[in-house]
Amino acid sequence: MTFNDLFKSSILENITSFSALDMGIAMGFAFIVGLFIFFVYQKTYTGVMYSSSFGISLIAMAMITTLIILAISSNIILSLGMVGALSIVRFRSAIKEPLDIVFLFWAVAAGIVLGAGFLPLAILSSLFIGIVLVLLANKKSVDAPYILIISSDNEVSEEALLQQISAGVKKHSIKAKTISDCGMEFTFEVRLNGDSTGFIKEIKRVAGVRSAALVSYNGDYMS
Repeated sequence: MTFNDLFKSSILENITSFSALDMGIAMGFAFIVGLFIFFVYQKTYTGVMYSSSFGISLIAMAMITTLIILAISSNIILSLGMVGALSIVRFRSAIKEPLDIVFLFWAVAAGIVLGAGFLPLAILSSLFIGIVLVLLANKKSVDAPYILIISSDNEVSEEALLQQISAGVKKHSIKAKTISDCGMEFTFEVRLNGDSTGFIKEIKRVAGVRSAALVSYNGDYMS
């Protein structure tokens, strides 16, 4: 072993092959694309509890994925080892909105493409995806679904109640019916014809009805 071999190191060799300019460009664009994904997420979010930390994690995920791809793109051995190391990672946070999975995958995909050096592909495809998501998310449904909850006395005529509901909605279906000592409670999914306030007032006028509530929801009902 010579004196030079003693100080040979793969780490030192990697330092000499490192390009600060390439890293700066890739990470800079990853930050910009991540911000754009975050902006689209804010504009398209339709849930009840908005999480700003999830939006920030989209930016971080795009940048971290870019960093990983930059590290493994020039070393096939390292890439295989990285795949094995990342296979133990599990995302255990509960995903409440199905669209959140789309944004997670979008951030990861953008980071991979940027880290591989395909900057135009990452930018143009992200713009296209963002425009599509904004247009689809902001498209208002004509027949927005509602949950109608009615509390009534035991003596209420269910037939009269159903007739009144049918007269004020385009479509309805009963989701639950509860009978107790205090009375009865009905849960319907309805799609209104027009004004919701007038519809609720008509339901309240039915003999035996104590209260009626109309709740907007996204179409997923869990009994």
